[in-house]
Amino acid sequence: MKSEQPTGTAPAAPSQRRTLRVLLVEDAEFDALLLLRYLQANGYDTHHRRVWSQAAMEEALRSEVWDMILCDYQLPSFSVRPALELLKKNKLDVPLIVVSGAIGEERAVDLMNAGASDFIVKGSLSRLIPAIERELREVQIRREGAAALEKLAYLAAIVDSAEEAIIGQNLEGVITTWNSGAERLYGYPAAEALGRAASMLVPPALHHQTDLLMSKLGRSQGPVQLETVRLRKDGSPVDIFLTLSAIKNGDGQIIGASSIAFDVTERKKMEEERTHLIEHLNQMLSKVKTLSGLLPICASCKKIRDDQGYWQQLETFVRQHSGAEFSHSICPECMQRLYPQYAAHLGAADKSAAE
Repeated sequence: MKSEQPTGTAPAAPSQRRTLRVLLVEDAEFDALLLLRYLQANGYDTHHRRVWSQAAMEEALRSEVWDMILCDYQLPSFSVRPALELLKKNKLDVPLIVVSGAIGEERAVDLMNAGASDFIVKGSLSRLIPAIERELREVQIRREGAAALEKLAYLAAIVDSAEEAIIGQNLEGVITTWNSGAERLYGYPAAEALGRAASMLVPPALHHQTDLLMSKLGRSQGPVQLETVRLRKDGSPVDIFLTLSAIKNGDGQIIGASSIAFDVTERKKMEEERTHLIEHLNQMLSKVKTLSGLLPICASCKKIRDDQGYWQQLETFVRQHSGAEFSHSICPECMQRLYPQYAAHLGAADKSAAE
């Protein structure tokens, strides 16, 4: 079988050389060698393996990662279609280029429809390098796209499972995303909220606030935060802490806004209770008066002189300057002095009660 020779092709400079992990599905050792020499001459250092049976290809796919598969159309006990089935079975995104003798245009189209990336005639390898480079680029694009989708799915899972209510809206104020936290906080299932105006959550008295927030968001370089009130599905108000952020496209233009909100009702209730407690304590303290400093008192009648210079009974002065109240009795000394006839009897009674 005539094969195009790589002789006369200028080798690529060392800095331009690339490594290609290539699996050769080829029973003819000479043809495999020609393919490797052609790749070498066109800038590829190859890590390669040659197989020519289904079992060997299965083992090669399990044991190593390949950038490219170059496959002959027909081998003695194997062919292209079973090779393509192996790739599908193992869910491998590895380009398979058929490199074979002429098989006719109709068969080549069938192979492409079956999943082959391209068909190259062994006798004319000029299209092989462009085909390899094209397929490598497309694989890279597919993998980057899959990674981006996986990242988006991961981020979407984080958003959806968040306790906070996370909502997205476009510039017209229409809700475009609605997570499970929003369902719990506001009471609307996603099916009822998506496509509706975000203003349905805003009390009528605060509608002017929405325009002010969007205007402030457009001027600000960062998110806008505030405590405010929103409405649940049943019409009841809920106190929330709201963080509003701009959604921008690749050109930096604002195309919408996202909001993150959480319920602060319990926190506000605790703050109000604490405020009321402080106010109550202050009121109680304001009623408490204390006596301090030097008090002028009469050595004889025990009256006290107040700030205005008036002499007042001790009970009156203390009552005015403290929360104390008085009850009157007679001490033993005064009882003995004033009522000696009763002193002995009361003293005996007090002693008996003490025992």
